[in-house]
Amino acid sequence: MEHEATVEGVGVGVSDEGPGAPVVLLRAREELIPIFISADQAQSMQLALEGEPFERPLTHDLFVEMVAEFGAAIDRVRVDDLADETFYAKIDTEQYHGGERNRAVFDCRPSDGIAIALRVDCPLVVTDEVVDEAGRPPEAFETDEELDDTDDDFGDTL
Repeated sequence: MEHEATVEGVGVGVSDEGPGAPVVLLRAREELIPIFISADQAQSMQLALEGEPFERPLTHDLFVEMVAEFGAAIDRVRVDDLADETFYAKIDTEQYHGGERNRAVFDCRPSDGIAIALRVDCPLVVTDEVVDEAGRPPEAFETDEELDDTDDDFGDTL
């Protein structure tokens, strides 16, 4: 089963490599799913969340523009698997050509899919399997209000 997810924030978390790792938090089924990402992906997501364009198109902006130019649309992004601590995702698209609907599914990194979903405002969904394995109750996360840290380049400390 799939559940609609929201992006709760982009910030800095603590990973196996220590503190300071960029992370995006998804909320699905009243649980939070932390996905560690690169600094570039964090910046792209934060700009999309704030609705601020970058001075030049970022890769995600370019992708969205190309899809639209080819007469296609992004229907949804799915975070649908987690194996060996690696999340997997898909982008579902459709294109009408000659009156016929053609669907295509593209494998992607969750960070790319999330950054794209934020730009086109399409549904973001997470499977039960992913939530069961990676979901945590919200109270398991310390936020910047609970810590006495200052903001960083990625938004709130998580």
